[in-house]
Amino acid sequence: MTTRKILTVFGTRPEAIKLFPLVHALEADERFDSHVLVTGQHRGMLDQVLDIAGITPDDDLDVMQPDQTLDALTARLLTGIGEVMDRVRPDHVVVQGDTATAMCGALAAYYRKIRVCHVEAGLRSRDIYHPWPEEVNRKIIGSMAAIHCAPTEVSQAALLRENVDPAIVHVTGNTVIDALHWITAKVEEEPGLASGLAEVEKRFAGKRIIGMTSHRRENFGEGMRAIADAVKRIAARDDTAIVFPVHLNPNVRAVMNEELSGLDNVALLEPLDYPHFARLLDICHLMLTDSGGVQEEAPALGKPVLVMRETTERPEGVDAGTAKLVGTDADRIVAEVTALLDDPAAYEAMARAHNPFGDGRSAMRIADLLAQ
Repeated sequence: MTTRKILTVFGTRPEAIKLFPLVHALEADERFDSHVLVTGQHRGMLDQVLDIAGITPDDDLDVMQPDQTLDALTARLLTGIGEVMDRVRPDHVVVQGDTATAMCGALAAYYRKIRVCHVEAGLRSRDIYHPWPEEVNRKIIGSMAAIHCAPTEVSQAALLRENVDPAIVHVTGNTVIDALHWITAKVEEEPGLASGLAEVEKRFAGKRIIGMTSHRRENFGEGMRAIADAVKRIAARDDTAIVFPVHLNPNVRAVMNEELSGLDNVALLEPLDYPHFARLLDICHLMLTDSGGVQEEAPALGKPVLVMRETTERPEGVDAGTAKLVGTDADRIVAEVTALLDDPAAYEAMARAHNPFGDGRSAMRIADLLAQ
């Protein structure tokens, strides 16, 4: 039996979360010789996911540097990934999403005429600066991929509108749902994996918890300050608390630490590992975020998502009613959060909406496509 050599390339925590179910599937399948390359575009946050998922990379470029520019990062990624490909000589290269790592992984493969499998293909905001640079990254990957794994019919349609051959576009669901099911089961088996939030849960007992994440480049500066202002006003309520794992990027930490430190109803935490983040999704009343992945994960647990962005490449959630775009205007954020806190019908309408992003079997479908 001929095995296919698959090189899976990723470098950030979100990529690791969405690709570890596929890595598990490939490693357990005799049809494949699985090789994992991580770039370390994120370092500590990436390593947390590798550890909990039990994945030891075959190669690690460790490209993370403080305050690196996008062009310098891109140059190091492209040459480093290319050197690994020349040595490993894979049949397929798998990339996920829209990071610099994913774009450079696809480009390095294209330069060597290696087939690219793009996981989470077809996401489009139709604004090249929101999110920036991710919108262009994923369009670049889409122009080179031989297998497009679209998470939904909406993302499939976006690719077909761009004249991608329908024969290479496949609706697989989103692997983030596979990952969430896996980690939820693991935490049930080993509760100690997510016990680190116990103190926060005790501190905010009786209050409705708003889980929060914020890290998008397009929100740096005035956007971050507006978000912080909204959080301060929401935290003035006696019945509400905000739990905010603060991203390591100094553009986020400087503003949030300055504006929110010391507030009674705000817990500023270090970034959470994956089990603890899954626990935050479980205990929160709603999520306030500018993240892409949270728009997919929270609805799987019945939690409404308010998205602090002007556009989203995941319109399925907005269309289904599980997510709502609220931008970064402080007054709008406060008004939308207040509506969900004070209007049970508005809350239930979002909490009970159908999650359009998958059934937890996406990795198996992608593995079968790679074997064909």
